[in-house]
Amino acid sequence: MAELMKAVQYSSYGGGPAALQHKEIPVPAPDAKKMLVKVEAASVNPVDWKIQGGIGRPLLPAKFPHTPGTDIAGEVVKVGSEVKDFAPGDKIVAWLDTKHGGSLAEYAVASPKYSVVRPSEVSPIDGACLPVAGLTALQGLTNGGMNFDGSFSGNVLITAASGGVGTYGVQIAKIGGAHVTATCGERNIDLIKSLGADEVLDYKTPEGKKLISPSGKKYDLVLNTASAVSFADIQPQLAPKGIVFELNPTPKNLLVAAARKLSLSKQRYNVLLLAAESRNLELLVNWVKEGKLRTIIDSKYPLAKAEDAWKKSKEGHAVGKVVVTVTEE
Repeated sequence: MAELMKAVQYSSYGGGPAALQHKEIPVPAPDAKKMLVKVEAASVNPVDWKIQGGIGRPLLPAKFPHTPGTDIAGEVVKVGSEVKDFAPGDKIVAWLDTKHGGSLAEYAVASPKYSVVRPSEVSPIDGACLPVAGLTALQGLTNGGMNFDGSFSGNVLITAASGGVGTYGVQIAKIGGAHVTATCGERNIDLIKSLGADEVLDYKTPEGKKLISPSGKKYDLVLNTASAVSFADIQPQLAPKGIVFELNPTPKNLLVAAARKLSLSKQRYNVLLLAAESRNLELLVNWVKEGKLRTIIDSKYPLAKAEDAWKKSKEGHAVGKVVVTVTEE
């Protein structure tokens, strides 16, 4: 008889937090190229509940019922015959592919391609928060010309900076040497300043709505994580060769991005889709280890209350990351 584990699943599109079901299902078996991980902690990202809502329909998820979630920290308990760089007992941070998910469970199958060793200085909770939010922020900034050798001196705007991507993005941009302007609600201004932002705009003020930098600087690079902010809002404050990375892949934004590619303007607008790489995840983990990057935790929930974590993320007001603890309390 197969060993069973606790997992959270949904069986169809839609339904939100109420559609999440607590089940006992067989522990998954990794193939020759994968490994089985005992999950210590996981984090919830907006893409998780957007997939439930049908944003990737019919390609995502791979099948129903679906165990959602992609971000984990845990311990390797079994490796496939072709896995060479990891062994049982290794503590790791991993990104699970979006199509298959699997983080909201006691065990998950991870690929070595998207996994890195987690040093003891990095807690399971910190590790579990890094993959989607940290990698997205890092990818946008590096794609925009930041290489962390001290040569980047541009002005960066990060909208909705109090979210998961934003809190990492502000810190990573400062590591890269940028001048950082960030937007957030009034209650989070001090937090975003503490993460290193040079200027913080309350998005509800006239200046905040127009994204006007207090220093008068135009933006060379923008990470737009705010769904209410459009390219039309950003463009008046964008440098002549400025580039915007849009994190909300709506049909409208995809059309705008396509149109911009056909224009003669040197101002660029790209919808950013995560392309996870272990070397980037390793960089993030090392920054946490070295104390250069910290994770802002909004709230923590046990696996038995995963629907509350789902609801908290979906409400859109989380400051930093929403965490689900599995074996890590």
